Amino acid sequence: MAAPVTPAARAEDSEAALNAALADVPELARLLEVDPYLKPYAVDFQRRYKQFSQILNSIGENEGGIDKFSRGYESFGVHRCADGGLYCKEWAPGAEGVFLTGDFNGWNPFSYPYKKLDYGKWELYIPPKQNKSVLVPHGSKLKVVITSKSGETLYRISPWAKYVVREGANVNYDWLHWDPEHSYEFKHSRPKKPRSLRIYESHVGISSHEGKVASYKHFTCNVLPRIKDLGYNCIQLMAIMEHAYYASFGYQITSFFAASSRYGTPEELKELVDTAHSMGIIVLLDVVHSHASKNSADGLNMFDGTDSCYFHSGPRGTHDLWDSRLFAYSSWEVLRFLLSNIRWWLEEYRFDGFRFDGVTSMLYHHHGMGQGFSGDYSEYFGLQVDEDALTYLMLANHLVHTLCPDSITIAEDVSGMPALCAPISQGGVGFDYRLAMAIPDKWIQLLKEFKDEDWNMGDIVYTLTNRRYLEKCIAYAESHDQALVGDKTVAFWLMDAEMYTNMSVLTPFTPVIDRGIQLHKMIRLITHGLGGEGYLNFMGNEFGHPEWLDFPRKGNNESYHYARRQFHLTDDDLLRYKFLNNFDRDMNRLEERCGWLSAPQAYVSEKHESNKIIAFERAGLLFIFNFHPSKSYTDYRVGTALPGKFKIVLDSDAAEYGGHQRLDHSTDFFSEAFEHNGRPCSLLVYLPSRVALILQNVDLPN
Repeated sequence: MAAPVTPAARAEDSEAALNAALADVPELARLLEVDPYLKPYAVDFQRRYKQFSQILNSIGENEGGIDKFSRGYESFGVHRCADGGLYCKEWAPGAEGVFLTGDFNGWNPFSYPYKKLDYGKWELYIPPKQNKSVLVPHGSKLKVVITSKSGETLYRISPWAKYVVREGANVNYDWLHWDPEHSYEFKHSRPKKPRSLRIYESHVGISSHEGKVASYKHFTCNVLPRIKDLGYNCIQLMAIMEHAYYASFGYQITSFFAASSRYGTPEELKELVDTAHSMGIIVLLDVVHSHASKNSADGLNMFDGTDSCYFHSGPRGTHDLWDSRLFAYSSWEVLRFLLSNIRWWLEEYRFDGFRFDGVTSMLYHHHGMGQGFSGDYSEYFGLQVDEDALTYLMLANHLVHTLCPDSITIAEDVSGMPALCAPISQGGVGFDYRLAMAIPDKWIQLLKEFKDEDWNMGDIVYTLTNRRYLEKCIAYAESHDQALVGDKTVAFWLMDAEMYTNMSVLTPFTPVIDRGIQLHKMIRLITHGLGGEGYLNFMGNEFGHPEWLDFPRKGNNESYHYARRQFHLTDDDLLRYKFLNNFDRDMNRLEERCGWLSAPQAYVSEKHESNKIIAFERAGLLFIFNFHPSKSYTDYRVGTALPGKFKIVLDSDAAEYGGHQRLDHSTDFFSEAFEHNGRPCSLLVYLPSRVALILQNVDLPN
């Protein structure tokens, strides 16, 4: 019988394992210095980093490096050659035969067979016509024909198709060869990476007030100027990658390399991005690599006649909740496909980065379903983690930041995975930001379940500040998730049915509308100021867009009534929506001047439960919030680190924001060397009920 392992021997083994991990992961020591509680998991970081390094090295040895590997779209799919011929290539490991058909050959399914290569690849060269004219003209229809091992003949769209359309009453999309004589030429360089990220989450299709699918052109001409005026410096575009089902909100992708044709052409999307760049606005793509649509006639599913190919075979290849297919991230050709997809959007359309959707589903074999994520570190390590998917995310971040060092990547992760936003060299996954997904949940909980006088100030502050040190967060009070049918926006939780009858300035404030307008501003400002290192708003929510968001579907008789944004409401001088719009604009413009999002995390000096006061300092500004529904305070003492004269620079109670004008903006506030709430100085200020203030020390240089 083996001798029992002594505690001393166990400690020695543990120390040896830690030293080995520190030797393998270049900057792991920095990560463990920031968070010593991660030390027991050093071997997990070591294993992840080694897997990433091994795949990267293997790509170098077998493909000539990730730069070449990520250019799959240059050979796969269908391409016009310099001599006028056509080169075609596909990966279909389960196919018995592969053919190209279309308008160009009268839809003869078998007249152009591909030649079988190694590793499940197939290629075809079609020589040019005798007069050297293009054999497959721009805009003509194509299909890949697959003969399966079971004897079926399947008509498929190439996974690398760049443009697909649905014509008339057709159920499925058609693949159109996109090869325009004149491609859009970009006129403007990418803007510099902003020091503070203020994101306007947008959906092109719903950007008009009309009951229809809006276009790239409409968004470029009508919405971009609004975004610029509101002070946002980043757009996050949803539902761009082609998706056959409009009501999926763009999260059931069918063609990964095709920009959605329902809004216009690829060239018009390029113009949108280029125009945003001319305004100094960067553009992020909402990229969906967490799953794919189950469609086979116009999607990736069953492309080669098998249930595997791009996906896991069997139950592991299906997401039970989303009813979609799950990628096999360990597959060489799947890595080529996904990494090339990342590069395609960066280089062809000049996007400035990505918001990765469904990261929680990717990170864990359980996909986050039925998980509470208490924050116990054991939840983030072990057999439940899908380290193939995690390694893919490391490779994707490595590629993005190698190609465009100023690019930005954001992870949508609800689990709180440690080191998700730490550098790869530390053993992290390499994202720049993560979404602070607990914040909107907290606001909705407060509005649904608590009276105003029962709001817990300490709980609000905890939720807004509870983030990992040196891992940046995007704060938001609400996103598209809260706007969808079945939920309510913050404005609708606050004001509900009265938004239909009492938003006119010609009618007196009702208690509901008054409360709603004041709290809407306060919730947004405290989230902006305290909640993260970036800020996000979903289009229209800045002015309290009425109603919910619902796409045309059978359940609503295919109606577009709720699939639109009524921006004209803010232009109507007789409606109170303009007040919320004005506040959002000035809040963003003040952040642009003062840069609190890029400043270190705030120092909270007060969270007073009975008074309902929260006060904090960030970027040299003093933020003060009185959440009390009825109490105002004269000469309320607030602590500050700075002596000198302060002035009001933002006041939610101002007339232009629908406030009650209870504060005199000509007032000077002088802080004195009187210690208060742990701050060396303090000042006295009048605080009306339900008001948010930002004071700036005017004695400091700008």
